[in-house]
Amino acid sequence: MLKENLLSIYADSFKDHWSLPALTDYITKETMTYGDFAKAVAHYHLLFGQLGIKPGDKIALMGKNTTTWVTVFMSTITYGAVIVPVLQEFNPQDAQHIINHSDAELLFVSNNLWETFEFEKMPRIKAAFSLESKSVLAERDVDDAPADVVAKIYANIPQLFKEKYGEEFESKYVVYPQLPPDSLAVINYTSGTTGFSKGVMLTLNNLCGNVVYGIKSRLHYSGSKCLSFLPLAHAYGCAFDLLTPLAVGSHVTLFGRLPSPKLLLKAMSEVRPNLVLCVPLVIEKIYRNQILPMITTQAMRWALAIPFLDAAICARIRRRLVEAFGGEFEEVIIGGAPLNHEVEDFLHRIKFPFTVGYGMTECGPLISHTPWRQFQCLSSGRTLPIMETRIDSPDPENIPGEICVRGENVMKGYYKRPDATAEVIDSEGWLHTGDMGTRSADGTIFIKGRYKTMILTSNGQNIYPEEIEAKLNNMLYVGESLVVERGKHLVALVYPNYDEMDEGGITTDALPEVMERVRTELNKLVAPYEKIDRIQLVANEFEKTPKRSIKRYKYQ
Repeated sequence: MLKENLLSIYADSFKDHWSLPALTDYITKETMTYGDFAKAVAHYHLLFGQLGIKPGDKIALMGKNTTTWVTVFMSTITYGAVIVPVLQEFNPQDAQHIINHSDAELLFVSNNLWETFEFEKMPRIKAAFSLESKSVLAERDVDDAPADVVAKIYANIPQLFKEKYGEEFESKYVVYPQLPPDSLAVINYTSGTTGFSKGVMLTLNNLCGNVVYGIKSRLHYSGSKCLSFLPLAHAYGCAFDLLTPLAVGSHVTLFGRLPSPKLLLKAMSEVRPNLVLCVPLVIEKIYRNQILPMITTQAMRWALAIPFLDAAICARIRRRLVEAFGGEFEEVIIGGAPLNHEVEDFLHRIKFPFTVGYGMTECGPLISHTPWRQFQCLSSGRTLPIMETRIDSPDPENIPGEICVRGENVMKGYYKRPDATAEVIDSEGWLHTGDMGTRSADGTIFIKGRYKTMILTSNGQNIYPEEIEAKLNNMLYVGESLVVERGKHLVALVYPNYDEMDEGGITTDALPEVMERVRTELNKLVAPYEKIDRIQLVANEFEKTPKRSIKRYKYQ
């Protein structure tokens, strides 16, 4: 068990960095200092107490990344209650199911999302509050209680606050409860690709394991700058764009939601963050739209074949890319999904300061990470010191097997789902990730694909569709793809890139011939047993989870 206490870390950080900027809304430019933030948290603590919320009670939160969203999240865990962050991309029916399943008693929600809800179908919720106007959206009638009791309590909080703390809220008032480290802090509902999401129970210790790693690795530090554009309702963004920065006195600028690469790069140039958390989608789009057209011209291919020109060109591209991300970052950490190997090879070739981490919601999220200077290309980083990894394979360094993990970051289990918990955590405490890979002697992880998507051929070869898809998705006129088995044949389902077709003057009638050329080129890049027998065009984009992962089970 970690010796550090998460809530004490935040109490000390808020007091030590009282006058430093903590949060800024990118759109409005409104900024809260750590003192402002601690004061806002104290207001919510008063509200929770007046509403009868007890430590361990659940509070649901749904909306885009804003200062109010962050304040509700941090107020809940520092009060001792359990936060239930709900992805704003969930449809209303699924969101309401999650809110009910979690036993949440309060709901904080954006106005546009609230308009899609039916309050009567969330019977346990005592009251719903607007994240924008900070008003009471609805409250449940309680026997013998006067009408609008919650609204009246809410309106009276400023007066109660003044009576308790006086005219000036000082740092000495920042005191948070000393809770057992295995106390439940977050129920994070996954958006898995194989069915309805499960509620991952993360304890204070699980969060603390991630935060302490971030502190010791100096991912963030006092006065550093952070641009938060990943959804904070995800464990990845939450741990390293929110929980770690606020633990050390960083300045977090909230973008709101994942923007287009063009808007994101504009924000990067303005904020100039010291660490960039990124998902492959963003990096791959920048590579495909801005870099690939530049390096595939005949003249550039010729120049890149000459050693001294190659070095000069790579250095120039690296400088442009570094400046595009603000120019002041130590490294770009890519996670949340596999990075396309072609893109990774190119970034490594130009010596771009990036690294790839590995994690999952069930570990809150981090399992492995290596600073970029020690990062081994095509790996997913080295196992954290507070974690153990094991490969279920007779030869873990060479023969892929399921990746199993154990340690401080592993969840308590799935909420109200002991059956599902028992399926993934064995009697010795090993969490079976469902990912296939190998592991070097120093704990470095190399991921091949998902166990459930692996295809076993009749001659005993293991095929990982994700590896083929990564190559296929880089090809001209391919928007996105899925590789599936049809009988004894490998079939690639492809949704075309219609923008590239328009630019290239390719008509819909010509698509079959174009895709046959794509198939031929692809088969030159894969092993003989991985060759695609045919490409099947699909009319619509693949159905995806809120995390933008394709729901593969719908296309098997």
